[in-house]
Amino acid sequence: MSERLADEQELFTIANQTAVITGGTGVLGGSMARFLARCGVRVALLSRRAGPTSEIVRTIRHEGGEVLGLPCDVGDRQAIEQAAREIEATFGRATILINAAGGNREAASTSSQLPFFDLTPAALHEVLTLNLIGTFYCCQVFGRGMVAEGRGSIVNIASMAALRPLTRVPAYGAAKAGVVNLTHWLAVYMAQEYSPAIRVNAIAPGFFLTEQNQRLLIDPSTGSLTERGRRILDHTPMQRLGQPEDLFGTLLWLLSPASAFVTGIVVPVDGGFSAYAGV
Repeated sequence: MSERLADEQELFTIANQTAVITGGTGVLGGSMARFLARCGVRVALLSRRAGPTSEIVRTIRHEGGEVLGLPCDVGDRQAIEQAAREIEATFGRATILINAAGGNREAASTSSQLPFFDLTPAALHEVLTLNLIGTFYCCQVFGRGMVAEGRGSIVNIASMAALRPLTRVPAYGAAKAGVVNLTHWLAVYMAQEYSPAIRVNAIAPGFFLTEQNQRLLIDPSTGSLTERGRRILDHTPMQRLGQPEDLFGTLLWLLSPASAFVTGIVVPVDGGFSAYAGV
């Protein structure tokens, strides 16, 4: 190991960098933003609901962090490019990108009332754009800046649905599978064409309670788990849903010098869900 990394504390130091987090007002994106700000990272949040007065921005500032909130639709390439200019003018070029924008839509989920054959093009397009196309665009825009800097780390937020097809969510699963494939492809491309110091990895969360999946996991009339929620816990050896802070250690590792020789991987953070065959 080089002398530069001989100090164990340096292995996990990410301070004084600029990070872009898409979906930054969501449960997972917002939690990761607060964590990075506490690590000394300048954080730029992109979201349709982000802005200088949004709750997560106020919270990070109250905690002493540096933050910029920008309203942005990740399906709009021009809007992302404008956001990148504003971020660079305020914080400098981003060397961290976390693509946390995503989620499913009820109109793109099958049910006894809505068979696969009747899912509409509009619903499919919305889910594919939010999860895959938005990630693609952000990797293009902010990845170009990393090339100019000669370093950077991209972490895409995938899903268990990308690794093991789940019932009811065909569009979401297909989109997240695309995110995984893009992660592998872009890791190789950046290392071979530009710099091995530009790394691309992904985290595949297991089942976390978010705004998008709450209706599938929690019965609003009782506040208890739905049948689907119970089946998920039965298939999760740790017997619980994930908490946002369960992602922090893996995120820090993937962003820090501790993973300098790691690129093109997908790390499940799932309580053992992907390891369990059910018997």
